[in-house]
Amino acid sequence: MSATCLQLDVGNSSAKWRLVRAGSVLARGRYRPGDEASRQALLGLADAPQAIWVSSVAAPDAERELAQLLRAQWGVEPWFARSAARSGDLVNSYADPSRMGVDRWLAMLGARARLQGRLCVVDAGSALTIDLVAADGVHEGGYIIPGPALMERSLLLDTDRVRFAEDTAYDLAPGRSTAQAVRHGIALAQAGAVGLALCAAGEPAPTLLFCGGGAELLVSLLQVEGQVVPDLVFEGLECMARAG
Repeated sequence: MSATCLQLDVGNSSAKWRLVRAGSVLARGRYRPGDEASRQALLGLADAPQAIWVSSVAAPDAERELAQLLRAQWGVEPWFARSAARSGDLVNSYADPSRMGVDRWLAMLGARARLQGRLCVVDAGSALTIDLVAADGVHEGGYIIPGPALMERSLLLDTDRVRFAEDTAYDLAPGRSTAQAVRHGIALAQAGAVGLALCAAGEPAPTLLFCGGGAELLVSLLQVEGQVVPDLVFEGLECMARAG
């Protein structure tokens, strides 16, 4: 019988998780420290995992707390992925590879496992990250940009007159209210950042892969051809764990 594996993608405030066996996702959810309902959903899995793999950009104390929670529940030592100088034919461009966020590294690794050729991996989450990978697997470099929520929060915190209560969609049309001007401006900044990165990338044009909670919206704003792969970080986590 195939082993059941719990996989977690841990951010700064919450973690996405999925339970996998023989390539099939048995369950998935989101865990938030301090949220008892999400804690019970995670710890109350119908199938106990035999392995636990973790991608984490959280602080060391948060990682230790999570590891202790998982260890106490199932007696399984979690394995934490770390950015490396090289994974397979994917080569890190950082002088200190450990300084690269492991979620970015794993997303590129997952993309590389899916497609050959030059790639651009866009992760539209709390931060918008854009990474280019050459056809030979060498990371060409990338960008880290505040995501929509961070952009909006900075405006609300640091300006006195930018205030609104209405819930307005993200769009590229010029705004006709403060709410629209803010949300549409953020959409313009997010889509514009990706568009400029692609222009600066030159030829050959990279194949686009998108992940993160804002991926579908970003693709619709850009109106470009690209694959939306919600589990791209998890796919990279599997590649790295199986490679050893």
